This record gives sequence, structure tokens and C-alpha cells, in this order.
Amino acid sequence: MKLTDIGRLLLLAAIWGASFLCIRVAVPAFGPGSLMTGRVGLAALFLAIIGLLWQKRLIWRGKVRHFLLLGLINSALPFFLFAYAAHWLTASVLSVLNATAPIWGAVLGVLFFRQPLSARLAFGLLLGVTGVGILVGFDAVVLQPDAGLAIAAGAGAACCYGLATHYTRRAEAVEPFANAHGSMWGALLCLLPVALLQPPVAEPTVWQAGALLMLGVLCTGVAYLLYFALVRDIGATPTLTVTFLIPVFGVSWGALFLGETVGWHTLVGALTVLTGTALVTGVSLTKLWQQMYAKA
Repeated sequence: MKLTDIGRLLLLAAIWGASFLCIRVAVPAFGPGSLMTGRVGLAALFLAIIGLLWQKRLIWRGKVRHFLLLGLINSALPFFLFAYAAHWLTASVLSVLNATAPIWGAVLGVLFFRQPLSARLAFGLLLGVTGVGILVGFDAVVLQPDAGLAIAAGAGAACCYGLATHYTRRAEAVEPFANAHGSMWGALLCLLPVALLQPPVAEPTVWQAGALLMLGVLCTGVAYLLYFALVRDIGATPTLTVTFLIPVFGVSWGALFLGETVGWHTLVGALTVLTGTALVTGVSLTKLWQQMYAKA
């Protein structure tokens, strides 16, 4: 793998890790509904501009239902749930919960899609659940009112990503950029009624408005472009390492900019979750990095 590819992979992880920081900053003013409606709206406009520049026209015919469903389960619902959870949970906890998406995908695969439950998969699921338990069980967040609902919301958001993975594998193949662009408009249509029912709760500060702008343009629009470029240039499997890098940046940004405490339970819980995720996805990180460097 070229040094520039490694740099882009780290940049993508840093951007997606920063999304939880931005949510934590902006949600007190905007509320979950308005914040995430703004996020997907800005991302949809950004990708529309990119589509015009690249001369990639979005074809809606026969795909409206697909874009709406993908937008709901891969963006609108998980974004909203993470924003709700951000009222109580730290950016560190949110980023680690996000990394459990493959674990939830495996659970859904066993329960609903006849995926066999191997010993490796069972052990990975057990590690994932144990890691989340360590992460939140020793955190002061569990003492807050409604903390249980917040943890369930964060886990539910990750579960949505797992469900979206199963859906996209079975849905009609759509070009990746069109999927990203169309699903943002689908997510916007899903979230608009929520935003109308839940307007911003306070006048946002400059920092909170900037966090919303960063969420929509950088953490969603630009991140999608980076992701698909990496899949094209180095392949889908090496790009999967971003799953393991996001919590590193999520924890770091939370500690650096929000003063969040990084205790032993944060590090041990994150490591346990990521080990479980590696087992569930069948990824050997050693072999994966060897494959990446072999492409250099």
C-alpha cells in the first residue's frame, strides 16, 4: 500500500471519529431531530454538487423505495439514535458502540438470515458484549438518569448499520456514489417530519453551528468520497481497517477537545470490542496489514 493510501485511511478514520465529537458539541442546541436533518441535508447538497462536477446524474426511476429504505436504516435512524445518546454518553463511548456494527450484523445473520453460528463467531459475539459491558459498566455515565435508554439507543444505532449491511448485500446492485447520494436524500425525507416536530431547542453558538456544518459536509459528504475512493484503490477488505481505527480517534478527540476521562475501562472495553469485531468479521489484522503492505 502506498503511503498516500495509508494517509487517506487514517484521515477517514479521523473524520468519522470526529463525527461523535461534533454531535456532542451541537446536540444541546439543535436537538437530535434538527441536528441530523441538517447533517443529511448538507451532505445531500454537497454530494449533488459533486455529482454535477463529475457529471454523475442521480437516477431515481425505479430506485425511490431503495433510496428511502437505505437512507432510513443506514443514515436517518442511526444518526438520530446516536444524537439522542450523545445527551448522556461521551464521544469515546459512542465511537466504541459504533464499532459493534459488525457484531450486530452477525447477530442478525444468525437470527434471521440462517448464518451458521461457528465457535469463532460465538466467541466474537461474547467478547463484543463483554467489551460493551466493561465500557459502560464502570463508567460514571450509568449513574445518570436515562443512561440506560442512551446506551440502548447507541447500541440500536450500531444495529441499524448491521441491518443495512444485510440489506445492501441482498438489494439490487447500485453504483456506490449513487447509493451514497440517493440515500442522503432518502434520509432527509425521513428526518424532515422529525425536525418539524422537534425544532432547535436553543440558539446555536458559532461553535455549534460549525459542528453541524462539519458533520454534514466533512463527516458525511467528504467521508463518503474518501471511503469509496479507498475501496476503489486498495479494495474493500483493507478499507475495513477503518472500523478498528475510528474508536482510536473518537476516544482521542473526546479527551483532547471535551476533556473526557479515558479510564482503564475505556481502553480495556474498546480493545475487547475490537477483538470481538475482528473475530466476527473473520479479519486477521496481521494478515490484513500484510496484504496492505504487499500492495505497496
